[in-house]
Amino acid sequence: MNIADIKAFLGRYFSSIELVGSGQTEITSPAKIEEAAAGQVSFVANEKYHRHIAQSGASLLIVHPKAPVDEAPEGMSFLMVEDPYTAFVFILRHFAGERRIVESGVAASASVASSARLGHNVTVGENAVIGERCVIGDDTVIGPNVVLLDEVMIGSECTLFPQVTIYDGAVIGDRVTVHSGTVIGADGFGFAPQKDGSYVKIPQMGTVCIEDDVEIGANTTIDRATMGETVIEKGAKIDNLVQIAHNCRIGGDTVIASQAGISGSVKIGRNCLIGGQAGFAGHLELADKISVAAKAGISKSFKQSGQAIRGVPAQPMRDQLRQEAQIRSLGEMKSKIDELEAQLRELKTRLNG
Repeated sequence: MNIADIKAFLGRYFSSIELVGSGQTEITSPAKIEEAAAGQVSFVANEKYHRHIAQSGASLLIVHPKAPVDEAPEGMSFLMVEDPYTAFVFILRHFAGERRIVESGVAASASVASSARLGHNVTVGENAVIGERCVIGDDTVIGPNVVLLDEVMIGSECTLFPQVTIYDGAVIGDRVTVHSGTVIGADGFGFAPQKDGSYVKIPQMGTVCIEDDVEIGANTTIDRATMGETVIEKGAKIDNLVQIAHNCRIGGDTVIASQAGISGSVKIGRNCLIGGQAGFAGHLELADKISVAAKAGISKSFKQSGQAIRGVPAQPMRDQLRQEAQIRSLGEMKSKIDELEAQLRELKTRLNG
C-alpha cells in the first residue's frame, strides 16, 4: 500500500484524517517507532514518545493532530487522526492477514459424533473430538486436539486454538476466540464439609455461557455453575492464566489481566479493568467502570461506578496511597514518639524531684 491507500483505508474508520507529506511513498510493513526504517509505518499516541519523531527512520507516522511534526526528518509523511493508537491497530490488522491454524475442511483423524451438526465452511483439525449433539456455526475453526464434550453449542466465526477443552452443555456465542489450553465448563469448586473432616462433592449441574465477541487467553479456566450459568458477557477480554469460578458474571467489555483469580458468585460490571494477580473473595459485586490495580485483594463489594481501587484489602486508590505514604513514614514517626516519651520521662522526673 502507498500512503494514499492507507489514508483511504483508515477513512473507513475515521471521519477526519489529514495527510502531511507525500501520499505516493510505498509502505511495506508496520514497525516499532524506535526500529522503523524506510518503507515502514509506525505511530505516536503518547506525548512522552514525541521525542522519537525526530529520530525515527519511518516513512510514515500515524500521529495526533497536535504532534510536533515540524521536528521530523525530511521526507517523512504523517497521517493525523484523533486516535493514533486505534488507527495503527487497524493497520496492523491489515498487514497481519489471516493466521493459519489448520487446513480447511474436516480432518480425517477428527472424531465427529454422528449427531453433531456442523454449519457451512466449518474447519475441524487433526485429532479433534466433537461430542454428541454438538452444534457448530458457520465459518468456525476448531483447531487440532480440541475436545468438545456433548451438547456444546458454538456460534459462527469462532476460533478455537489447539488443545482447548469445552465441557458438556457450554454455550459459546459468535466471533469468540479461545486460545490454547483453556478449559471452559469444568466443575466448580464445591464440596460440603463433614463432621469427620471429609468432604462430599456438590454436583455442578449448571453451565457456562460465553457471549459474542469475547476473547479468552491461553490456559485460562472458566468453571461451570453449580446451578444456572457462569456468564462472560459480550465483548469481554480475558488474558492468559485467569481463573473464573462457578456462578460468576463478568460484564460486557470488561478486561481481566493475567493470573487474576475470581472466586465463586462474583459479579463484575461492564467496562471494568482488572489488573494482573488481583484476587477476589466470593459473592462480591463490582459496579461498572471500576479499575482494579494489579495484586489487589478485593474482600468487599464496590457499588459506586467509576472508582479506582488498589491494595490489600482493596480500597479507593486515594485512601490507599495516603496510607502507603503514612506507612513509609512510620520509622520517622516512631523516632519522634521515642523522643517525646524521653522528654516526658525527664519532665516527670523533674516534677517528682
